Amino acid sequence: MIRAQTAKLIACTGGNAAVELAMLLPALAALIVGGIYAGLLVYSIAGLHSAVAQAARCYSVSATQCNDSSTVQTYAQSQYYGISTPTFIASAGSCGHQVSASVTISFNAVLTNVSVPVSATSCFP
Repeated sequence: MIRAQTAKLIACTGGNAAVELAMLLPALAALIVGGIYAGLLVYSIAGLHSAVAQAARCYSVSATQCNDSSTVQTYAQSQYYGISTPTFIASAGSCGHQVSASVTISFNAVLTNVSVPVSATSCFP
């Protein structure tokens, strides 16, 4: 009798899909969350480069809106779209009006925190 029940239990395949899903779900969730974090990182990098370029151009071209380094930094901050808050530095460099920015973007992973330092520089003659 016990052998018949054991044979039935071994031959039963009713829970295979649930077991396979339980094995693959953590990897699939990590892949999806990692993709979202990678997208946010690329979005923030592109926003930082765009804000720096627009601020350097404003510093060179628009004397009324961007007349000194503090207003240029404020303008650059308003042009930045991304996560975290970068630090902008505006100066008159050898190449023209230069704007630099740096930010550290942190992501909370399941077992560790990942910090990515990002910087951008733009110079407009």
